[in-house]
Amino acid sequence: MQISLSSVPARAARLPAGVWALLVGLGALLVWDASGLDLWVMRQVGSAAGFAWRENWLTVQLVHQGGRLLSWLAVAFILLANLRPRQVLPELTRRERLDWLLATLFCLAAVSLIKRASVTSCPWDLAEFGGTAHYISHWAFGLRDGGGGHCFPSGHASAAFAFLGGGCVLARAYPRAARAWLAGVICLGVVYGVGQMLRGAHYPSHTMWTAWICWAVTMVALRAPSWLTRRRAVA
Repeated sequence: MQISLSSVPARAARLPAGVWALLVGLGALLVWDASGLDLWVMRQVGSAAGFAWRENWLTVQLVHQGGRLLSWLAVAFILLANLRPRQVLPELTRRERLDWLLATLFCLAAVSLIKRASVTSCPWDLAEFGGTAHYISHWAFGLRDGGGGHCFPSGHASAAFAFLGGGCVLARAYPRAARAWLAGVICLGVVYGVGQMLRGAHYPSHTMWTAWICWAVTMVALRAPSWLTRRRAVA
């Protein structure tokens, strides 16, 4: 089978705007990773004595523990919307409710699985911040840095970014709520990421990658049912 080179730009032009945005975001992330800014940023908030904000009440109790609680409450709300459709967000369809729940769970699972397989350690594990590890990029697959690993991407940031699907699902029936939900998710994700960075728990890129992964998984999870339906209709 021959593929015309002239058809490649035409096919690329037909890509949805959301896919283009994902690709641009991926490119920006790769540039950040190549820049070495991760370590530079951590050196601005940490020292040989460690990280001053590591055990601070604001970052530990409010941002970290409070963020976890808020995440569980959000999951409970989405579950309630599926179990009590007449009382909670009645204008949503059954398909929209289920898609929202599945997209959220898929995001949480994806970040958790990648994190479990990662050998990248946290900034506070580095020798220059009082630990024992040495810095290695999370793209150096198979190379261990001497620390505990399992720190990439940011699991805590997924407590916010995993809920990006709400902005899409609510848009049809509740457009104002959709905008508010999306803005809240993004703001909380940034707050969680900054809080963990100040503690020395994550590099900035760990939060950025969590956001991108959740964004990509959400798009696939929400678009896959309609794509499969069209494929079956054509078949």
